[in-house]
Amino acid sequence: MLRVAVPNKGSLSEPASQILREAGYRQRRDPRELVLTDPANDVEFFFIRPRDVAVYVGAGTVDVGITGRDLLLDSGADAIEHRPLGFARSVFRFAAPKGTYHTIDDIRGKRIATAYDGLVRQYLGEHQIQASVVHLDGAVESSVQLGVADLIADVVETGTTLRTAGLEVFADPILSSEAVLIRGNREMPEGLATLDRRLEGVLVARRYVIFDYDCPADLLETAAQLTPGLQSPTVSPLHEEGWFAVRAMVLLDQMNAVMDALYDAGARGIIVTPVLACRI
Repeated sequence: MLRVAVPNKGSLSEPASQILREAGYRQRRDPRELVLTDPANDVEFFFIRPRDVAVYVGAGTVDVGITGRDLLLDSGADAIEHRPLGFARSVFRFAAPKGTYHTIDDIRGKRIATAYDGLVRQYLGEHQIQASVVHLDGAVESSVQLGVADLIADVVETGTTLRTAGLEVFADPILSSEAVLIRGNREMPEGLATLDRRLEGVLVARRYVIFDYDCPADLLETAAQLTPGLQSPTVSPLHEEGWFAVRAMVLLDQMNAVMDALYDAGARGIIVTPVLACRI
């Protein structure tokens, strides 16, 4: 039975459970539930703190897990990223009082407050920067004003919290993060291939829609160029001579532009439907 760690709270929790539901797995209804068995899919889910997911996976207590790339790298656990999952995106950056620092070289010898000290130390080492790292569990934005640190390193989403604290980001991003599926740095566990294939199907399904439309024969080539699909569109003759029914997958973010182009080209009866799951 494949053992999967799922974040039990925070911004990763609900999106992680949602993608697993869309992939056909049972998920908990009671937030107090810590373990959930899905015998139909031969999977057991463990709901644990997001920060601990990589630790459990690295130790082999569970086989795979969902966590943030930043949390994985910060943990130092013997685990590796298996697949990016496309949600909970964020950027990890340095921030300081406005106008104080501009480049990475400016922070030499300074004090950096962060909840991700492992990640920051790794970054400083890679860039041969000598600086002090002050570990804080949260609310690092206040550390500069309170005299604990000279600057901070933290996850930045909108930047509103930083601006409120009188801080601004500087230098290049330390890391671009998102939710990832991780596994131990060892042989792939049995059952992971099925989970991975299902998650891939959900991710593809979220990006595409299905186009169905009617098209006259003399416009088939134009229509095929507008909706090439993943390999090629499916084309079937209609009862009315000279017309064909066309079906193809189209990127969701191009949906309306493609509909307009098809209609202008002469296609009619254009219908768009969502893709719930797929295997590519």
